Amino acid sequence: MVLNRLLDRLQLHHTGHDRANEFGQLGFMEWLGSLPADSDYYHQAMTAYQKALPLRLTAPAIGVFCDLLIASTRMPPQPLDLSLPSPHRRGGARGRRMLH
Repeated sequence: MVLNRLLDRLQLHHTGHDRANEFGQLGFMEWLGSLPADSDYYHQAMTAYQKALPLRLTAPAIGVFCDLLIASTRMPPQPLDLSLPSPHRRGGARGRRMLH
């Protein structure tokens, strides 16, 4: 289940508001890319929203993901504000050591 793995990853990222937006947007794009071509988008979005909603308060990125799901189902359709994250240094080996 792509959605379950996605929500698990989004819960791992307890970051600031800017990074939460980036991770939430990336999660939405990943989820969108995982949908079967012939699926009912509204049904898929509402199913994902219902699954993510209880986790919304656990991680800001899941809140962003939920907001994008709702925004993508509004009528009339509006463009979504999606962007790829800006490149940044993550700390290399030293940063990985500090995580443990």
